[in-house]
Formats: sequence, structure tokens, C-alpha cells
Amino acid sequence: MPRASWIDDDNNPALDPLVQKLDHFVTAMADGNVDAAELTRQEQNLLAAMRAVEKDLSDEQHAKVTKLLAELTAYNVMQVLHDLAKARLERAFK
Repeated sequence: MPRASWIDDDNNPALDPLVQKLDHFVTAMADGNVDAAELTRQEQNLLAAMRAVEKDLSDEQHAKVTKLLAELTAYNVMQVLHDLAKARLERAFK
């Protein structure tokens, strides 16, 4: 199976198509509300994936993946805050 790039042709993060293939994510998002149990399940999925990868990495690879995870988390938080602010602004001017 060919490797799916993390970056699209326009030089943007391209993880959404991969996330959409996660059945548990699609199911959790279907009603537009993420409850505590769904969040806990996702945390367990994340921890399992981290454990599966972390033990196989060299120190150099571990440092690179650690930086990647930190940057991804920062991007996700910033994107959510940006989108929320944009939505509030759009509602204010309707």
C-alpha cells in the first residue's frame, strides 16, 4: 500500500482524509456532540497508537515525532480557536 502524504499539493496539512477513515471518529462526530465517554475512548486510541510507535523509534526519530506531535497539537488548538472566533464574528454581523 502506498504511503499517504501528510501534506497536500497546496502545501497544507492533509490529515483530514485520514481522520475521516477512522470509523470511531466519524461515529463520535455524527451527532455534533462529543461526550465524555467518546473523548475517553479517543484518548485510549491515542495512547495505544503512541505506545505502538514510541517503542520502535530511535532517539533521533523520537525527537522528530515528539516535535511533530507538539506542532500538530498546537495547530489543532489554534485552528479550533480561530474557527470559533470567526463563527462568533459572523454571527455578530448577521
